[in-house]
Amino acid sequence: MNIHEYQAKDIFRDFGLPVPGGKVAATVDEAVDLANEYGYPVMVKCQVLTGGRGKAGGIKFSPTEDDVRKNAEAILGMDIKGHTVHKVLITPAVDIESEYYIGMLIDRNTKRVLLMASAEGGVEIEQVAKDTPELIFKQPIDPRFGLLDHEALDMGMRLCPDDIKKARQLASAMQKLYVAFMHSDASLAEINPFIFTPEGKGHAIDAKVNLDDNALFRHPGYEDLRDLDAEDPSEREARQAELSFVKLEGNVGCLVNGAGLAMATMDLVKYYGGRPANFLDIGGSSKPEKVVNALTIILSDPEVKAILFNIFGGITRCDDVAKGIIAATESMDIHVPIVVRLTGTNEEEARALLAETDLVPAETMDEAVQKANELAGAAS
Repeated sequence: MNIHEYQAKDIFRDFGLPVPGGKVAATVDEAVDLANEYGYPVMVKCQVLTGGRGKAGGIKFSPTEDDVRKNAEAILGMDIKGHTVHKVLITPAVDIESEYYIGMLIDRNTKRVLLMASAEGGVEIEQVAKDTPELIFKQPIDPRFGLLDHEALDMGMRLCPDDIKKARQLASAMQKLYVAFMHSDASLAEINPFIFTPEGKGHAIDAKVNLDDNALFRHPGYEDLRDLDAEDPSEREARQAELSFVKLEGNVGCLVNGAGLAMATMDLVKYYGGRPANFLDIGGSSKPEKVVNALTIILSDPEVKAILFNIFGGITRCDDVAKGIIAATESMDIHVPIVVRLTGTNEEEARALLAETDLVPAETMDEAVQKANELAGAAS
């Protein structure tokens, strides 16, 4: 789950990171009131769940009340990469002498949290990684001990080899970021940039945190951080229906049981020249209600021209799944062809049930995908 900058900063503050004050405003008048409360100059920063905010004109230095009013009027309601700005963060402006990047993420190769840091802060770290990867320093963190003092200080000295005071501040920020990362069950936590003022004082002036949805049950308050307006409506409906769903840009709707099979199905759709419209893992349920919910979400995408069921029946019997699919489709008004491939327990019985319907049967995964791609192409 992605959260906004101001929410990520609240988490950072809870764990002692040096974050400047700041509050959000939903109107121009609120922005002006907050700026007057903090004193000038301030920054007016759009709050949207996407990168490139500064380049899009969503972050403005505002030295006077008139500037705050003008900038807030321009930013509120702005569209940035398909995201509408509903709130702006008003935060005191600070003088910047130097900028750094500090980030934590899950490294699946080492199966550990990976600390990444660079003296090239304030720019898109992805571009730094692409153009000058040698400028990004990395440190896997042993979960038994956390980020040790000497590891953090060594990283700080790599970033500031000529200033031990700044290196120690960076080391402290890295250790606190690691604690925040672990305690919040984050999948990503970044400070970009961590800055030093001309007086040598460090500040985390930007924050990005992605939270692991699977761990939200351990943080009841975090669910309130979710920005429902920023979510794709179909993904929101899928979550509420307890379905794993990700919208894509193709025209073959995929309805599969099991994440691995769903990924393989999408790969095969691409392999045979088609375009998957979604990832959808329906799980092991054969209940018609769940199939109806899944079909409703898929069919809400007008680009979907065919639907592919690819179901492996292990514990779940194929004939039960077939009955669920038939009951669901008969209760709905569906105008696109549906291909069904069922294999596993009682698959012969399932095929006999499907033979009495208008659903398009397939025995193998390759056959099912090719039929779905063909029908989607014919309907385009």
